[in-house]
Amino acid sequence: MNKEIIYSMNTAYRGEYEIQGFSYGSGDKAACIVGAMRGNEFQQLYISSLLAKKLGELEARGAIVSGKKILLIPSINYSSFNVGKKYWITDNSDINRSFPGNPEGQATSRIAAAVMEKVTGYAYGIQFASFYMDGEFIPHVRMIETGKQSNSLASQFGMPYVLTAEPRSYDKATLNYNWQMRGTEAFSVYSGVTDTINGESANQAVSSVLRFLTRMGVIRYNCHAGYISTIMDEEDLLSIRSEHAAGFFKKLVQPGDEVVRGDIIANIINPMTGENTTDIYAPTDGIIFYCQNSPMIYQNSVIFKMIRRLHN
Repeated sequence: MNKEIIYSMNTAYRGEYEIQGFSYGSGDKAACIVGAMRGNEFQQLYISSLLAKKLGELEARGAIVSGKKILLIPSINYSSFNVGKKYWITDNSDINRSFPGNPEGQATSRIAAAVMEKVTGYAYGIQFASFYMDGEFIPHVRMIETGKQSNSLASQFGMPYVLTAEPRSYDKATLNYNWQMRGTEAFSVYSGVTDTINGESANQAVSSVLRFLTRMGVIRYNCHAGYISTIMDEEDLLSIRSEHAAGFFKKLVQPGDEVVRGDIIANIINPMTGENTTDIYAPTDGIIFYCQNSPMIYQNSVIFKMIRRLHN
């Protein structure tokens, strides 16, 4: 393992700011893996630490294929971790909405430009991303439909689902989108939670990356075959909202649970009286993909996303 300084600059609050990378093997730029970009992505940083340990062990055993280089960047925004903020500490901007960046721009734009320069040219790019909504969700691989994406390659992670999505305006300022625009096969791996640590889903994410790198001929590693991934469009997810009342949220199901139409999947409780004011019903047969984890839910909030049964 070799330590690399991806980018450094002086900051007003914490002195020298460095982004550290760790490389394994040498030769062709085979795979680049990026971890936490935000200061609340504890799960993503934890996954990166597990992967760093595993890649170090594989390198020591000579299991990195000769002529292949892997670059791992565990965190791009550790300063925000240090002060308990989600976004960049001085102006609350989001690094993953700043790509491809500007070396003469604001801090997050300069960081994005430096990272983009370092990660360009790799055959495969993997980001441990956080879901755009707070809550818990089924682990999956997400790809932006740029016309350059490969569903078949995404399936090689062996995750339960591959989610595809049309690029929204802000997606065009993300690492994933700009990686694809520069010729890298880019994938975002989502592992269930963000601001807490879930060991089971973290290990699943690490296994999925090692499985992918093995299948792409970058490492030699014996692993479980994983899932036969279901490929679906993000637009096909059915959103369930708390339409009639606000209050305490008591969920009765978890991501991955199968439900049938008419099942009660949550209660909304009056915070003043403790009375159950609303039952939330499953509108169709399917699987819970996402659920809110906030203790209080407000009217018209999305509280679940469901995968409809294919036969419905």
